[in-house]
Amino acid sequence: MAALCAIIFDLDDTLVDQAGAARRAVVGWAAEHGISGVDVAHRWEAVSDRHYRRYQSRELGFQEQRRERAREFLGVEVTDVDADALFAGYLTRYEAQWVAFDDAVPTLRRVRDAGLRTVVLTNGDDDHQRLKLDLTGLAAEVDLLVSTSTLPASKPDPRSYLLTCERAGIAPGEALMVGNSLAHDVLGPLEAGLDAVLLDRDDAHPEAAARRISTLHDLSW
Repeated sequence: MAALCAIIFDLDDTLVDQAGAARRAVVGWAAEHGISGVDVAHRWEAVSDRHYRRYQSRELGFQEQRRERAREFLGVEVTDVDADALFAGYLTRYEAQWVAFDDAVPTLRRVRDAGLRTVVLTNGDDDHQRLKLDLTGLAAEVDLLVSTSTLPASKPDPRSYLLTCERAGIAPGEALMVGNSLAHDVLGPLEAGLDAVLLDRDDAHPEAAARRISTLHDLSW
């Protein structure tokens, strides 16, 4: 078995509380546009997931998916310029809510102390994800960021993991992938020849046939 050289982390909802930031941000933004109710956050999540998947599959560009999310959620037919302006109201609130999980920095430092590289592989726009690392204080803890906007395919396409390993200068068997998505961060990496651990903070996958932890503090290799 090859010696472990790097641990590859997912970013959103693994190192950064992306879902929490989105929930907190959308409530005030929606209220500004006369939308309220207990289901606001859930509706925004559903709309966002649908159009972000279209972006991940290369059906839409990054800015286009933002426009479509704003149009559908607010129920308006507006120009691209107006859609951009509408989404900006949400984006300002969203970025202000970004925060790293308490176990993120200690774990990244523990990985480095063990002589391993810290790599992040994220399905997203490179500029956007680099800003996220900067604003959450994680940039200094990460050796390499690979955003799938810089790759020909997103997770769980095997090419995303293999090309990440190539950029890190390691073989797939020398990497361990850690993330909160069973499909993107466990099944996909395993198919590509990497080892993988599922971060299941809310016990959503009790029957998963995979190594599973509830906190990054429990990560071992």
